[in-house]
Amino acid sequence: MIVAITGIVLILFVIGHMLGNLQIFLGPDWINSYAQHLRDLGIFLWLIRGFLIIAVVLHIYYTIALTIDNRRARGDYKEKDYVKASFASRYMWLSGLVVLAFIFYHLAHFTFVVADPRLTRLHPDPLNRHDVYSMMVYGFRQPIVSAFYVLAIWLLMLHLTHGASSFFQSLGLNDKKLTPRLARGARIFAWLIFIGYVSMPIAVLLGWVQPAQPL
Repeated sequence: MIVAITGIVLILFVIGHMLGNLQIFLGPDWINSYAQHLRDLGIFLWLIRGFLIIAVVLHIYYTIALTIDNRRARGDYKEKDYVKASFASRYMWLSGLVVLAFIFYHLAHFTFVVADPRLTRLHPDPLNRHDVYSMMVYGFRQPIVSAFYVLAIWLLMLHLTHGASSFFQSLGLNDKKLTPRLARGARIFAWLIFIGYVSMPIAVLLGWVQPAQPL
């Protein structure tokens, strides 16, 4: 139940965060305005961040606990039957840990600006807002950063292909007829999330999105 509920919370965040960041394609004014609205939340923004981090930690902790319990219940077998268990379902705990590591790096990179101190040299935009647009562009211009970003999103996609449908079963809202449809819908949803997030570093690396100011 805890894994399912925290998973729903995190899925909603993933959707909202993606829609907010995709505003980079609309230009500096859109993404900078969006970022400023978040900053204007003040202490509430930090409360939201704290709540999300707690949700992530609980989600990963109980996912690992469930994995351990399942292995103990299964016992030691010479041959493991993975017919019904997909790669995503078997390694939910691993993908979750990598995504958690990425979240902390992402915060260090764009929120605390310690992963790339060069970004502190960016000036506010004409409306005296943080130039988040240029910060994102310069961040994604680094191939290693973009590669780590794509890897994390790919693992998130694998996580979602299993998690987005399995939480219905965890909440007792699943049945044999509905299961294949939920699994198919989860795969489509996960791929849309992957394409949405990955489109940003790809666009930057291909030069389709340029910074608003020199660094």
